[in-house]
Amino acid sequence: MLLNFFFFFVIFVFLCALLAFSSLYVVRQQSVAIIERFGRYHKTSTSGMNVRLPLGIDKIAARVQLRLLQSDIIVETKTQDNVFVTMNVATQYRVNEHNVTDAYYKLMRPEAQIKSYIEDALRSSVPKLTLDELFEKKDEIALEVQKQVAEEMSTYGYIIVKTLITKVEPDAEVKQSMNEINAAQRKRVAAQELAEADKIKIVTAAEAEAEKDRLHGVGIAEQRKAIVDGLADSIKELKGANVELTEEQIMSILLTNQYLDTLNNFADKQGNNTIFLPASPDGVESIRTQILSALKAK
Repeated sequence: MLLNFFFFFVIFVFLCALLAFSSLYVVRQQSVAIIERFGRYHKTSTSGMNVRLPLGIDKIAARVQLRLLQSDIIVETKTQDNVFVTMNVATQYRVNEHNVTDAYYKLMRPEAQIKSYIEDALRSSVPKLTLDELFEKKDEIALEVQKQVAEEMSTYGYIIVKTLITKVEPDAEVKQSMNEINAAQRKRVAAQELAEADKIKIVTAAEAEAEKDRLHGVGIAEQRKAIVDGLADSIKELKGANVELTEEQIMSILLTNQYLDTLNNFADKQGNNTIFLPASPDGVESIRTQILSALKAK
């Protein structure tokens, strides 16, 4: 009899352990479990170790992920200027942890529903814009679509975190035309820049030539001034030595010497084999008269 009691006790302990073990369940991080009792919603269990009634009284109806999900959507529509475009849209969404029951019981396929809302929103807003405006305002359009879809999906227990228009692809013929226009614009800009560079080169060369001529003129003027000053000093020295000659006689002598020195210097330079002389003796006399006039003006 004692043996029978021990046997039944072991069976009882085993059954209790089995029931206790079947009552325990684990919910993983970033997820929740929907618990139903006799087929009706009972509670939502969070991550960690949880307890339920055994023998099928409490049942795990579903495990719902709270992690961020992403859906990539392709939408085809037409702009205001009748250009067909294909738009790639990426949207990130997750279940609202405070409204898990609506996310599970109200909506069977959330990704398909989000796609429908995004397509509807884009096909309502894009036809109001030209192709250029679509490229310029695609971020603003994405934000507006995000607000519209978020408002709709909130009733189903979902949060729209971010929506981006990642690509706008025009029709193949329009795209080819745009590429040709862009290539023509780049060529035109390159031609303008090349012409501007040539213009700068010409202006710089002209300025350099003008500066060269100016400096050459200054050098000649200074050289002539030095000659005149030298002649004036020579006249003063001869007068100081009480030479019995008039200014014109002294000037004639000095000019003759200067003229001969100039011819001598010109002949000494390597490569010079031609000398230009006045056609008549009056040429030297004209030079002398001009220098005398300059000296008197001083």
